[in-house]
Formats: sequence, structure tokens, C-alpha cells
Amino acid sequence: MPRTERLSATRRKRAERGVWQRRYWEHTLTTELDYTSHIDYIHANPLKHGYVNRVQDWPYSSFHRYVHDGILALNGCGDIRDLPTVSD
Repeated sequence: MPRTERLSATRRKRAERGVWQRRYWEHTLTTELDYTSHIDYIHANPLKHGYVNRVQDWPYSSFHRYVHDGILALNGCGDIRDLPTVSD
């Protein structure tokens, strides 16, 4: 990275530069269950954050490839009614 990048006082103090984000941690997928859990997490994120009402409604997701390949059912990944709610 060029030395001309803008650094905040915090990044300068911690000697942080470049593209790496703070709090980054590496996780090696070790089992099939771990892999499928991460895939489900990724597919459910647009739903969780309120961008869509159903996982299948997010057009940019690899979920559609999984459905096309017969790995997941079109209605098998979740919808807004499946999310936990916070009681008053």
C-alpha cells in the first residue's frame, strides 16, 4: 500500500494499514456440518437484516445455484416468519 493512504489516529497508533479489517479472524472449515452451517448463515443474512422476506428473494445469492443443483429446496432455507422475535 502506498504511504499516501489516509490513516485515522487509531489506525496510526495501532500501526494498522492496508486492506485488512480490524477484528478479522481466520476460521478453517473442518467438517461438513461446519461448512453447511456457514453456507446457511451466508444465505440467511439478507433475510436476517431485513432486505428480503424470503431467502429466495435475494437475487445476488449463491442460494439459487444450490437450488438449481438440487442441493437445497427452493423453500428450504427460510423466510421472515422463521426468524426469532423479541417479546416486549
